[in-house]
Amino acid sequence: MAYSILKKTLSDASYFIQLLFLFFINKNLNKIMKHKLKLFFAFFLILSAQQFYAQDIVTTQKAQDALAKKADQESKRSSDEIHKKLNDEQARLKKEQKAVENQQKKLKNSEKTLDKTKQKISKLEADNQKVSKKISANSLTDEESQKQAIKVKQNELEIQKLKLKQIDQQKDLDKVRATL
Repeated sequence: MAYSILKKTLSDASYFIQLLFLFFINKNLNKIMKHKLKLFFAFFLILSAQQFYAQDIVTTQKAQDALAKKADQESKRSSDEIHKKLNDEQARLKKEQKAVENQQKKLKNSEKTLDKTKQKISKLEADNQKVSKKISANSLTDEESQKQAIKVKQNELEIQKLKLKQIDQQKDLDKVRATL
């Protein structure tokens, strides 16, 4: 903008100088020469004015092109930043989703192992009840009843171990549920 104002001012100054020159020439030359010089300077003025305006238009077009290019670069940069943020957010969400899926798998596995332990305990308790009934019914020999009594004691010991394991599994299950 300032450049175009400066150019216009310089053009006006050169026009003024040319007019002064014509004024001084008018006093010293004959009429034909004066006429030719006036035509020459008028033609020169027309050419210089057209060149100035053409240059001004070209300069303005270049400035607009530069601004458009700069705006395109800025929009591309901001678009790239937005895409990067979106990709980062997607990666973070996928990571969180994977973590949630892993927690759900842990929860499911903990519940399964707890159920299996409970089934083992109930099976051993049922076996102990059967053996205890056989022992109390006196349908076995002394040696057989001692063997069955030992088996009952081993099963009771196994049941106690499984109950401890069940307590640990229940704690793990509670931890997994707490993280969800």
